Amino acid sequence: MRLIIDGFEENCPENLTVAGLLEHLGEPDKDLVFELNHRFVYQKDYATTRLKDGDKIELIHAAFGG
Repeated sequence: MRLIIDGFEENCPENLTVAGLLEHLGEPDKDLVFELNHRFVYQKDYATTRLKDGDKIELIHAAFGG
């Protein structure tokens, strides 16, 4: 399956959920914001939100500082 992640095309396994994609990518940040096709996905929905070919994903990491 082809996904656009942070502007880059990635080939990923079929039938992934958001949680499965984060595991596949080895994403350690549990506080990131996941955007799917310009819509926010709540963490409680990661395990049930299925991805499909051509989805556009943004992984947004909170930046703290002053």
